[in-house]
Amino acid sequence: MEKLKEREHDFSSKLKQDATLRRLKDYIQWQRGCDVNAPDRGLLVFSPISINLDLTSACNFSCPFCVDSKLINAGKSLTLEEVKKTIDTLHSHGLLSVILIGGGEPTLHKDFGEIVRTIKSKGLQVGIVTNGSRLEKIEQVAEELKEKDWIRISIDAAGEGVFKDLHLPKTQVTLGGILEKAKKLKKKNPAVSLGYSFVIVWEGVEINGKRLHSNMDEMVRSVELAKEHSFDYISFKPCLVRFHESQRETLLKNVGKTKEEEIIDKIKMHLQEAKRFAGDVKILVSSNLMAMLNRETDQIKKQPKRCHMQFFRTVVTPFGIFHCPAFRGVEAARIGEPEGYLSEAKFKASFKRTAKSIVTFNAEEECKDVGCFYNRTNWWLEKFIHSKKDIHKIEKVENDNFFF
Repeated sequence: MEKLKEREHDFSSKLKQDATLRRLKDYIQWQRGCDVNAPDRGLLVFSPISINLDLTSACNFSCPFCVDSKLINAGKSLTLEEVKKTIDTLHSHGLLSVILIGGGEPTLHKDFGEIVRTIKSKGLQVGIVTNGSRLEKIEQVAEELKEKDWIRISIDAAGEGVFKDLHLPKTQVTLGGILEKAKKLKKKNPAVSLGYSFVIVWEGVEINGKRLHSNMDEMVRSVELAKEHSFDYISFKPCLVRFHESQRETLLKNVGKTKEEEIIDKIKMHLQEAKRFAGDVKILVSSNLMAMLNRETDQIKKQPKRCHMQFFRTVVTPFGIFHCPAFRGVEAARIGEPEGYLSEAKFKASFKRTAKSIVTFNAEEECKDVGCFYNRTNWWLEKFIHSKKDIHKIEKVENDNFFF
């Protein structure tokens, strides 16, 4: 059986894991005989493998590059009871992982600790994405976390000045304070994977009339800081912008080819230098950044007509359930109301809407500017579905990582 190790962004291999293979095969069979007039007919009822769970819209930072800025501090949160019922329903249908991310800062939810305990009581893998301002809240539940769980802190800088310019914290939090608390957290539970998240901002990025501070020159020092403060990995991603007229997350929109080449060359230079100092710190490059560096930006913006990944992961928010993180809050991607997974009946109704969305949402058009994380997997599925390949010959991959 093939192993998944070192494949954090290899989503097609994740679908081939022993625990997920059955629903992959069922999905392919359903697509091969799908009736567009009754899209859910013949499709076995499965939960998504993984969900992004947005606990609250509250946030104590004002990051100018936040793709969810229109949703931030809208006064909405999921209640503890809603979260528990959602987890119960989805777990009964095969949910395997939960990522607490997006829409706001998860540790600001008043029941954050109880929610983490609820997720772990079901044996689910959990990932926590945080701005690091309230790491003491995570430390309180650190002992609940296991080897496959992870905490990723959005830092995006190596100096206090750039950190403040890019995050505009509303409290007295400092980069140095976050790093020290992160080191303390890792010491409390060495098994959990601790990540230093770095969104690369290049010269010329402008959002809502504000020119963002470039952080490219701090990539190398960030790796050194990650190493000094017991981080397991540093994750580099390109800056995405959500243009409000389209509401889609986009990559390198309105950037000319000459400028794009300059950006790519600088990132490659800094990344190569960063690897020299990494030591035991793993450097992760997101799938869309990898495509950029390979000069395949146009390719990852070319999507198949059907987004297949929406069957395997969804986004649960106080604003509704959406089929894609890049379309959080966008009506065209809504597959359910916030209560859409609270009961068996509501779950099946949302499941039907998901099936309908798969056959009616035109990703080729709707996602033409999106640097999609799942581009390669969607195309792999598209080509396999339309081939004559036997689904029973898909090789299993050893269970390891259920995050999408």
